[in-house]
Amino acid sequence: MPTAGPLPTLFEGDVLLPGSPGYDVARAVWNGAVDRRPAYVVRCAGTDDVRAAVRVARDRGLPLGVKGGGHSAAGWAVPDGGLLIDLSRMRGVVVDPVARTAQVQGGALLGSLDAATQPYGLATTAGIVSHTGIGGLALGGGVGWLARMVGLTCDNALGFEVVTAGGTVVHATPEEHPDLFWGLRGGGGNFGVVTRFDLRLHDVGTQALTAEVDLDPASGLDALRTWLASAYDAPRPATLLAQVRAGGPLTLGLVWVGAPAAAAPLVALLDGLGTPLARRVAPLSYLDLQRRSDVGAAHGHRRYIKSHYVGDLPDAALEAFLAHADADVGSATLLGYGGAIADVEAGATAFPHREARFEYDVSARWDDPADDERHVATCRRLSATIAPWSVGVYVNALGAEGGAAVHRAYGAATYARLQQVKSAWDPDNIFRLNQNVPPA
Repeated sequence: MPTAGPLPTLFEGDVLLPGSPGYDVARAVWNGAVDRRPAYVVRCAGTDDVRAAVRVARDRGLPLGVKGGGHSAAGWAVPDGGLLIDLSRMRGVVVDPVARTAQVQGGALLGSLDAATQPYGLATTAGIVSHTGIGGLALGGGVGWLARMVGLTCDNALGFEVVTAGGTVVHATPEEHPDLFWGLRGGGGNFGVVTRFDLRLHDVGTQALTAEVDLDPASGLDALRTWLASAYDAPRPATLLAQVRAGGPLTLGLVWVGAPAAAAPLVALLDGLGTPLARRVAPLSYLDLQRRSDVGAAHGHRRYIKSHYVGDLPDAALEAFLAHADADVGSATLLGYGGAIADVEAGATAFPHREARFEYDVSARWDDPADDERHVATCRRLSATIAPWSVGVYVNALGAEGGAAVHRAYGAATYARLQQVKSAWDPDNIFRLNQNVPPA
């Protein structure tokens, strides 16, 4: 049984117990449906605190969770009766504009990274919500508006500082511990606590553009087919998407990173898809683009998500997608892949889905616990209509769906290799509160 009682005085940071000021804030995560009570929250002031926390959890047999931004839909960071490593005091970002690199502490939020790099016109792929944590995003792969241009977040990782299951600190690079370096680029939090990410930056400028048209989903099949046919081979600064909201319109749109005028041909294609119910074209800064979804993705609401990776979609799949408009809750999105995502050789990282053409997500947000069962059932039902065309799933889009879903996220070959890395670096599965890959 885990050992309770006070922790030894090992930490420069704060140790919060149930009832302590700040405890309930520290244990809260993005998904308001998650309500767990750790025995201890250690708000780490630096890497030495992380080392001590890992050792205490291991020695006392405590379940161990790690919280950066807290955006995991399953709320993996918060272990009931366990020890929560809170990295919110470790959010520093140091940019070298000449070398085009950033050193990013493990608790940093994406907005902090963007704010530090954009004064130089630099950026790297960093999600689509600024209050997401760099840790969970990058370790699962890392998709964002720059992914088609410069690759996933994990493709831009140059190295990691990692606290291992033994409480030691190692650096993982292509030359130093290359097996761990491989596993950290897509394999999630299975191997240790990353206290620093070294990332490659790119000259992307400071400008962006979004363009959207709303169409009637009842007559939107031809427009949807035409728009998605352009998504995979679109210019790399562009990400094409389609969305259907319950009881709402079909929205076709694009996000362009770079000079807005260069997006004119795609905007013209979008405008030629039919007579819109509404049209929105907005030049904006890259920083504003990165903050655009923050309100809709705010913390504290109850949430559920189901996801697939899909390839080419026949009309039957597109009709199933359009039928989401007839649901009573939720929204569904198809996000275009290709470009630099597909440039990376299969097996080069632990993110395996280089061939995917689209990411499909259906999600619901609500506040009344009485609606939990209905909203979850609706998302599952809608997701099942797309499942026949699924080629896998993005590990960062999984909830608490069990080992079979984790297998599906990685595929047999990548999963087996991850198990070998796990056996080498965490044979006792200390880091299991995640999309877990157990030791071989």
